[in-house]
Amino acid sequence: MAKAEPNVVPLCDVLLVLLIIFMVITPMVQVGIDVKLPEVQAETKGSTDPNVIVLTIKTNDQVELQRNPLELRMLLEELRRVFAARQDKTIFIRADARLPFSKVMEVMDICKGAGVETLAIIPEKFEE
Repeated sequence: MAKAEPNVVPLCDVLLVLLIIFMVITPMVQVGIDVKLPEVQAETKGSTDPNVIVLTIKTNDQVELQRNPLELRMLLEELRRVFAARQDKTIFIRADARLPFSKVMEVMDICKGAGVETLAIIPEKFEE
């Protein structure tokens, strides 16, 4: 009496092909934002460079650009006006610690839409 054994060679071939496909596709699927970590310097508080643009995001859809209060809906036009004549298109963003990250990303999108090339986040605990 002959024993019937399953042929596993085609199954191994299929598994190897799937493994190769996943190995090739996986590096292309990774999506993210390029981040440059800030360099920490011992600096006195209150000494700010007038050429540095700082955007402060508060909890109630209020923002401050260079300590001038603005509505969030007015931010795009104001940023376009500020960065129109500037060579250095860098902005520093600081946000309230209780603010959801989605709100910070929304403001970052507005900044990119206004022509800002470099976004930097100020890593200090800030609460209104």
